[in-house]
Amino acid sequence: MFDNQSILITGGTGSFGQSFVKTVLENYTPKRVIVYSRDELKQSEMRSNPQLYDPALRFFLGDVRDRERLYLAMRDVDYVVHAAALKQVPAAEYNPHEFIKTNVNGATNIVEASLRAGVKKVVALSTDKAVNPVNLYGATKLCSDKVFIAANSYAGDSGTIYSVVRYGNVLGSRGSVVPLFAKQREQGVLTITNPKMTRFLITLQQGVDFVLESMETMVGGELFVPKIPTCSVADIAQVIAPDAKWDTIGMRPGEKMHEILIPEDEARNVLEFNNHFVVQPIQSFWGNKIGILGGRSCPGNFRYASNINCESLDNEQLTGLLSEYLP
Repeated sequence: MFDNQSILITGGTGSFGQSFVKTVLENYTPKRVIVYSRDELKQSEMRSNPQLYDPALRFFLGDVRDRERLYLAMRDVDYVVHAAALKQVPAAEYNPHEFIKTNVNGATNIVEASLRAGVKKVVALSTDKAVNPVNLYGATKLCSDKVFIAANSYAGDSGTIYSVVRYGNVLGSRGSVVPLFAKQREQGVLTITNPKMTRFLITLQQGVDFVLESMETMVGGELFVPKIPTCSVADIAQVIAPDAKWDTIGMRPGEKMHEILIPEDEARNVLEFNNHFVVQPIQSFWGNKIGILGGRSCPGNFRYASNINCESLDNEQLTGLLSEYLP
């Protein structure tokens, strides 16, 4: 799909962005892979990484808040992956305007710039926090999801189509509890919010692969949700630091006991496939083509959460998944 094509990824210097760029360069022969981000230091470090060296790789300094800059960056671009976002939950509560500018207004800018440039496909990354949001970060990502899905109606028959990919915690990413527990193991005490709390776990590479698969099959308007396993916080703690003591500190503001990737309210619009779900748009007023993908309808009371309708990791599977963080 990407051979001799130009791909732009916003937030391309982040964990996902670097893994995505590496995967694309290893598996395709693109004309250009454009890393669009606002951090010159991270771009410099990425440019000097021998694992990422490729004549097709380009670096473009810019912010998704800057629509004019996006117009320039997207000239002759075929595909866009939107991974740029402000993500820290506590920071969002203290700086709501900044999160709105990046996560909501930035999404609008991506839509308008890609439409103007005649981009073929645009995929935006979402999060479980956007489902029944209880914090500002989740609320801004919900708005972003709605902007991208509705963009298909603005695009009409122009040829540009938009979809969203939503998944849970990325194993070992910044802010993940896994590297935190590995670090706290040295002191012998882990700070645990609630041992019964459950979480979806997906590796960075699995996330990248799912985004690529979604881009290949998308027809516009889908919200893709992968089927991924879950475990409890206690399970993670016991595997990473079996001899450590626990200091239970209670749930922090904005946290949920269980993650939800598909709420019951969306069940009537959900199609199930072998390895993922597709949430169809509530209003398919641009001519819904999603039916051609196949899939089977879910029951009316269906919900996909980390404590229901999901596969739980056993100790052996979790140990294999967390192997690089073990003593």
